Amino acid sequence: MSILRQALYGLALLGALTLLLWGNYQQSQAAQARAELAAQQIAMLEQRNSRQAKTIVALGANIAAQRLSQQKLQDTRAELQQLGTTHKVQKQETVRHDPPAKNWAVQPLPDLTRRLHQRPAITGAAGYRALMSSRNALHRASGEPSQ
Repeated sequence: MSILRQALYGLALLGALTLLLWGNYQQSQAAQARAELAAQQIAMLEQRNSRQAKTIVALGANIAAQRLSQQKLQDTRAELQQLGTTHKVQKQETVRHDPPAKNWAVQPLPDLTRRLHQRPAITGAAGYRALMSSRNALHRASGEPSQ
């Protein structure tokens, strides 16, 4: 019986060793799978980081272009204001030194033109409807065809 017992102990030891090796193999496979998953995640995050970097560069270029456009608009606005001021001064000088222009400038505006200047700004369809239904609305001239 001692040989049978030794054989059983040997088999039990061999089974325990096999289970230990199999467990070790499973752990290494799990660690390898985790490493592969981490590598995939790193690659995915690097791709996303690259896309975001390209987007940031594109947005930076867009902002620079917008700033340049804004600067051009501000320069154009300043030039137009200067031209408007110059034109206004020229008109004042013309009215001051030219008697026919002075006589023309002091004449009152026609009634219809004055009413147009007194009218508030129209904002939307409701404002237009309210303006047209008021008692001061402009009417179609009698010589114009109806539509």
